[in-house]
Amino acid sequence: MRGTFVSLLVTALALLTLRADASAQNYPDRSVRIVIAFAAGGTIDTLGRIVAQKLSEAWGQSVFVENRPGASGNIGAQAAAQSATDGYTLHLGGQVLAVNATLAPVKGFDPVRDFAPIVWIATARDVLMVPPASPFRSVRELIDYAKAHPGALNYASLGLGSSGHLATTLFGDLAGIKLQHVPYSSYSQAVTDVMSGRIALWISTLGGAIGNIQAGKMRALAVSGSERAAQLPDVPTFAELGIGFVDETSWYALFAPSGTSPRIIGKINADTNHILALPDMRERELALGYRYIGGPQERLGAMLKSEIAKWAEVAKSASFVAQ
Repeated sequence: MRGTFVSLLVTALALLTLRADASAQNYPDRSVRIVIAFAAGGTIDTLGRIVAQKLSEAWGQSVFVENRPGASGNIGAQAAAQSATDGYTLHLGGQVLAVNATLAPVKGFDPVRDFAPIVWIATARDVLMVPPASPFRSVRELIDYAKAHPGALNYASLGLGSSGHLATTLFGDLAGIKLQHVPYSSYSQAVTDVMSGRIALWISTLGGAIGNIQAGKMRALAVSGSERAAQLPDVPTFAELGIGFVDETSWYALFAPSGTSPRIIGKINADTNHILALPDMRERELALGYRYIGGPQERLGAMLKSEIAKWAEVAKSASFVAQ
């Protein structure tokens, strides 16, 4: 009886393996969902929709974005990680995955354990902006005022651990100033409050802000990166101003629930790398301020672990945790 049971078990496992292999070979044969843990309208949402469109064209299947904001990105990330491991639910995540591991951990959820890395898609440049009616015409004027009036200036972000929060905290530490953090759950409301003057400054990704800057609805004072942004040639870099600001705080990458077939992950990786090299994608890269990365899944896995360690160290800063 025992031998019969073992034989049946082996046969069943073999059938399951064959079925999984067949499913991976036919992938995708229906719609694919990309979960983004933030509301529509931000830079990560814009990138996600661009990638979704290109994958849809490549696969001949619908690839759509589902926004699941809340809890500084934890709600959407955890929902994606707990989805079926069939490759039909993916997660476009960012640096908040690494930050939340220290600042806002969720019991039972670990991004390294619960996600299978697929591909590191891009990073993005940052831009420091003030309202159009702001008295500050330079970063130096802003810093001088903030030093004379500690805590008087506030700044917007899309929540604890978001790129705006991280970038502004680092900027404040480097400049030696104290700023008040005002987190938002809605990108559009944050934009409205910055433009109206209710918020004194905002560091956001260049791609999400360039339209409002060029329309005169916000004033750019500085950009990150080693050279000036082609879209804003008159705006200096932080480096030019003597501020050792990091080049790129924001990163974006595709993940699948842990346990997803390596064949499926390999296909998504290869197809996404192909998409990133397309001529029209390169044009968007410049226009939106991204820097495409790509590469093997192992590169993303190593980067995520490195980022978790980096932000765990940064989180020891009193100015960081106080916010």
